[in-house]
Amino acid sequence: MGNFIKGMDLSTLLEVERCGGKFYDHGVRGDAMDILKNYGMNMVRLRLWNDPFDEAGNSYGAGGNDIETTLALAKRTKKKGVGWLLDFHYSDFWADPGKQTVPKAWRGLDAGQLETAVYDYTKEVLARCKKEDILPQMVAVGNELSNGLLWPYGRTPNFANIARFVSAGIRAVREMEAEVRENHSTDAQAGAQTVCGQSEISVMIHLDNGGNNELYRGWFDSYFANGGADFDYIGLSYYPFWHGTPAMLKANMNDIAVRYRKDLIVTEVSMGYTMKDYGAYEQLAPHERKGMATRRELADAIDYPMTPKGQSDFMRDVLQIIREVPNGQGRGFFYWEPAWIPVPGSGWATDAACAYIKERGPGGNEWANQALFDYDGNALPALEVIRDF
Repeated sequence: MGNFIKGMDLSTLLEVERCGGKFYDHGVRGDAMDILKNYGMNMVRLRLWNDPFDEAGNSYGAGGNDIETTLALAKRTKKKGVGWLLDFHYSDFWADPGKQTVPKAWRGLDAGQLETAVYDYTKEVLARCKKEDILPQMVAVGNELSNGLLWPYGRTPNFANIARFVSAGIRAVREMEAEVRENHSTDAQAGAQTVCGQSEISVMIHLDNGGNNELYRGWFDSYFANGGADFDYIGLSYYPFWHGTPAMLKANMNDIAVRYRKDLIVTEVSMGYTMKDYGAYEQLAPHERKGMATRRELADAIDYPMTPKGQSDFMRDVLQIIREVPNGQGRGFFYWEPAWIPVPGSGWATDAACAYIKERGPGGNEWANQALFDYDGNALPALEVIRDF
């Protein structure tokens, strides 16, 4: 991973396209991946849910990111000449600091059995990737693990179990990496083409709340104190309306880069470009719409206006913060869901999903005003900042 990562999370792209989403750059229609690659994208992040369907086969929505969907996107990414990050959630739907729901198939397992399940599942997925010649360049073992994973056994402050579960996933990645490296060496000696075209798979541990230095110090100190396996990257989520000021992000990144001697990637970042409502695009009744995540009171509390220029200025400042991390340890970013434009049928959760995570609806798109395409699918000026940085 020698280059500065300019990444995009495109996990909902297939769903958006199926629902009629179209993308344009200066009025010319194109493939969203092609447009983003032309603006500098060199990696794609894709989430993976174990089984995002209820017992009756109803989809949980939000991209429906089961293994088939994720690999279809990964293969498309590879054809574009772009690398990819595989983001294991170890859940059947969203896993984040507010919920880390055990997959349906793992319910009733004790901590030791969950450790085995994480290892087996991770190894199984990577074996499928290897078989289909689509191994990721990077793997995130868990998603936004600030409050742990696989609750209740792996919920903070139970770092003994958190370290067990995360280490099981890391062990599976390292074993696959060793297998690929061995094949690479054997093929090279025989003059054959390298298996899967690579010999390294980097490992990331990813927390949210990138401006909270106390969180990162406490979490990683506890993880290592409990024998947590080593890894390559610390990933941070940073949303300015939730996670503090850019100065707080800078201070945290500069500190943990030196403290833990890890390279850093802002694994989720976004900023709004408008506060204009997009209900007409979703074609949902008011009671069916959750509405934008950036409520007015959140938008008013940050230093950047939610305008195309505000979005551009924010991205320029965040990129500069990453570049200035000591010793070149700021290695890049992934913009979260830049192509999740508002189209009928693509929302953050279906009724089946809400039942699984035990949250109330409604559904709809929460993110459209933070995409890098406007509501009609036109590329926004922030992409020029990313391209030229």
